[in-house]
Amino acid sequence: MAKKSSIEKNKRREKLAKQYAGRRSRLKAIANDESLSMEERFTARLKLSELPRNSAKERVRNRCEVTGRPRAVYRKLKMSRIALRELGSRGLVPGLVKSSW
Repeated sequence: MAKKSSIEKNKRREKLAKQYAGRRSRLKAIANDESLSMEERFTARLKLSELPRNSAKERVRNRCEVTGRPRAVYRKLKMSRIALRELGSRGLVPGLVKSSW
């Protein structure tokens, strides 16, 4: 199991990223629009930098839903390779056949 504090910190980041997603995308669109003046684009960049750092979706870490492990996580399953192996051994993952020879 991962540290509870790390898991909770990541949850806070997910919540902030979801909360600021619209505002952040609007400001990025203005900042990257070459048809606008440099001043408008620069002010958009300044406003973007004033937003909380943890509101960027890049700061959110993919973690295992079962154990909270931060590495080797399958995106589609939202589960780490270790948790998948354990659940597969118990026969809890539908369609997964674990071979042993």
